[in-house]
Amino acid sequence: MLGRHANLRQRRVAVDSTSNEDNVTVTFPTDIFTEPTNVDPDTLANLGPLRRLAGSWEARKGVDLNPKAAGPERRVYIERIDFEAIDPQANGPQLFYGLRYHIHITTEEEDITFHDQVGYWLWEPATGLVLQTVAIPRGQVAIASGNAPPNAERLVLTAERGQTEYGICSTAFLEYAFRTDSYRIEVVFNPDGSWSYVTDTVLTVHGNTAPFAHRDQNTLVKVREPLPNPLARIIAAKRSGHNEAARNT
Repeated sequence: MLGRHANLRQRRVAVDSTSNEDNVTVTFPTDIFTEPTNVDPDTLANLGPLRRLAGSWEARKGVDLNPKAAGPERRVYIERIDFEAIDPQANGPQLFYGLRYHIHITTEEEDITFHDQVGYWLWEPATGLVLQTVAIPRGQVAIASGNAPPNAERLVLTAERGQTEYGICSTAFLEYAFRTDSYRIEVVFNPDGSWSYVTDTVLTVHGNTAPFAHRDQNTLVKVREPLPNPLARIIAAKRSGHNEAARNT
């Protein structure tokens, strides 16, 4: 069951194939092997709408609504999310800048982890494609997609069960007991520097005819600024060493 305690392209050149990304038609190049050159190594300077997610964030008033045998259960949770800049990533001519993230959630009532999630947020500057990959340690993964300009104040990404591009994959038991049919996340960047999200996951719970609308929502505040990505740090250290050597000669 995607969510808390619930189940969870390319430069426009000569083409021989097209795809529809979030209702945006994208063309694919005939040359699928040649990687871009002169790639800026500074990920934080090229994250587009994801730049405002970089760093570490916390909140203590998240709200989760999930299915239980006795009926829907509402829980308030404590959340920390760490977003770390990764080096630029290329699929042939396709170039992504992104953040690796880790979500850790507990509650006031229990010491044990309530929810744990890892993955990547990726942005493709050439097309505005935004991706979120989701992996949770109960046997479920997903890729959600959307589209946004560099200065977007709001992001909306979706994934659907059965899709081979932006879909949801679960264990046999989750498919049987808590089948996840769709996932949607909306992120809003607030004027005070915080950001809010709402995730809506539609579940088919075994024994029930009506779908269950599972929702999580929270507003997080920054507690730590991000570090540059590894390649950017290496380049900065080399430049610093060269400058120091020049001063000593």
